[in-house]
Amino acid sequence: MKTSFQTLAFASSIVVAVNSWADSATSANVMAPLEVSNWGEFESQLNTAKSIGVTGVSVDVWWGKVESAGDQQFDWSYYDTIFTKISNAGLHIVPIMSFHQCGGNVGDTCDIPIPGWIWNHYTGQGVSASDLKYKSEYGNESVETVSLWRDDYVLDEYKEFMEAFEAHFAGMAKVIDEINISMGPAGELRYPSYNGHDNGLTGYPTRGGFQSYSEPAKADFRDWAIAKYGSVAGVSASWGFTLNSKDDINPPSNAGSFISNGEQYNTQYGRDFIRWYHDSLMDHGYRMLDNALLAFDGSFANIELGFKIPGIHWKMSATDNTVRSAEMAAGLIPSDVDVSLDATGHGYADIIGVAAAYNNEPRGVTLHFTALEMNDDPNGGGQSLAQSLVFWVANEAEVQGVNIKGENALSGGASSATGWDNIENAFTYASYSGMTVLRINQVTDGGTGQYRYQQFINNFLVTSGDWQRTVIFIYGQTEVGQDMFVRGGIDHNYANTNLGRNCQTYNFECAIPVRHNNLRNSTTAPWKSGDDYLDWYGAEAGQNAASVGSPLDWTTNNASNPNTVSVQGFGYEPLNSFGDHYWMLDVEMDCSKAVNGWFELKSFISNGPGWEGDVAQSGTPYSSGNHFAQCGKMNVFQRGSSSAIIGDL
Repeated sequence: MKTSFQTLAFASSIVVAVNSWADSATSANVMAPLEVSNWGEFESQLNTAKSIGVTGVSVDVWWGKVESAGDQQFDWSYYDTIFTKISNAGLHIVPIMSFHQCGGNVGDTCDIPIPGWIWNHYTGQGVSASDLKYKSEYGNESVETVSLWRDDYVLDEYKEFMEAFEAHFAGMAKVIDEINISMGPAGELRYPSYNGHDNGLTGYPTRGGFQSYSEPAKADFRDWAIAKYGSVAGVSASWGFTLNSKDDINPPSNAGSFISNGEQYNTQYGRDFIRWYHDSLMDHGYRMLDNALLAFDGSFANIELGFKIPGIHWKMSATDNTVRSAEMAAGLIPSDVDVSLDATGHGYADIIGVAAAYNNEPRGVTLHFTALEMNDDPNGGGQSLAQSLVFWVANEAEVQGVNIKGENALSGGASSATGWDNIENAFTYASYSGMTVLRINQVTDGGTGQYRYQQFINNFLVTSGDWQRTVIFIYGQTEVGQDMFVRGGIDHNYANTNLGRNCQTYNFECAIPVRHNNLRNSTTAPWKSGDDYLDWYGAEAGQNAASVGSPLDWTTNNASNPNTVSVQGFGYEPLNSFGDHYWMLDVEMDCSKAVNGWFELKSFISNGPGWEGDVAQSGTPYSSGNHFAQCGKMNVFQRGSSSAIIGDL
């Protein structure tokens, strides 16, 4: 296979080999204990984690721990201690803005309710404690988190909490890799459909319980139905019900028979109810992310955000009308689309779309998904398709260009060889880009968990390479509407003959992993999303299809230019001492994939000149018609010219 641009110029996407995602994890984290009680033991665990290559520690920042004394009365002392210990161990931090209670979920060993004062905080505005709580089909109220049907009241409280967190820990911004936003029970974007307030009636492996029976929830359903059909009469006609007034519009009076009779699939009322219930959860996710983006606008403005959805894997292979019912009760999937199809993400297209809606947000929003360690067990008591679900969600995330990271759902899964086999299978064949292990003690005890996580890190974590900042400038005059891209890597024939890399079968063997440093240019940032390699193949899977390769940003040495790379992502750039029209690629690059530090590249200008011609650069490690650059250096070229300037950054 020849890697000339003449041969490959029209390739539109990478041909992904079955194991092309190997070496694709950008983070390997562990979860801290829900609440540390033995600091000496924790410090020992941190040191072990660092020694096996762990990159960061996720920490629940409990709203109920910090602000329990009263509104605006923050106590960060516990987090001063735990963050310092993590940082001192040489590890980074992934804080979770935990607006849910600690206690009542699988594996919970603590009791930290959300601030008690919140329940009566709005009584003067006519909002009761019951209005703020989820109420189930059984009439039970949940206190784990505030109901999404009254989050319009508490969003300001969440924002104040996040702003106070940013102000207090501003000095630690460099060691915070990501901030996760809790959106529901257990910190997940879901309803408390299988939680303890329903006294065991809804737990695993049942269909769960709908949580939309509070007065605000019912009022919202009524408004939604009338907005869709125009009037109570319109709702009556569409549903085939006799509805005398708006108050007759309600969630199912007998949710058990509603599900067992298949009304969620087979009636307009059922499809509408599940759609409203599902969309209400999606809307809550948007509001929470919008709120976080507004709150973290200072020292944390460039830190990516994340949120988690759970792996509700039971009732998936049921042969009766309860099939997929547990996921519906949790709000994860609708019933008015075919949830068996890849085209709908097997029902997950909407909830993954919450993350995808922020693909153009420069800081990025990462989706986290659980249950990576689990097997399919369709004939077991749980009627589980957990492993299939892990792939369905990842595949849909890839389709929508969403960065997705994985977790194990149960701590035991990180201690077993089978669990790690499944985790590695997911990373080998799906698009997961990071792992977080529940919890740190599972992989720091010297046992199977520690051995297998270290093995996983060695095999999958890209940071195990030689990552160095690399800058490329290419001179090329352009007109409005034209942009410059590059492709590159290592020549396939040279790699096969001299490096033992089989690039014909595994094309990433000749690509160079990169991470873009400049995401501030609103034009090029969407093209950089999903661009994980300098490669020969154009748009990568998950990258915007309009990308011809890796995008560059226009720069100048003119300090009077009103635009700057540091603010707008293009314009004046201090590294450019050459002049106008020097387009810049600024990335972190894995130099271990280069040839003694060298790699090839060639430029393309869209909507105009296209590919540049061949060059004959001297002093290169092998013959090629492309430019040669050095990893970890600043490299300056001109289109169509054999000249090159290479120097230290």
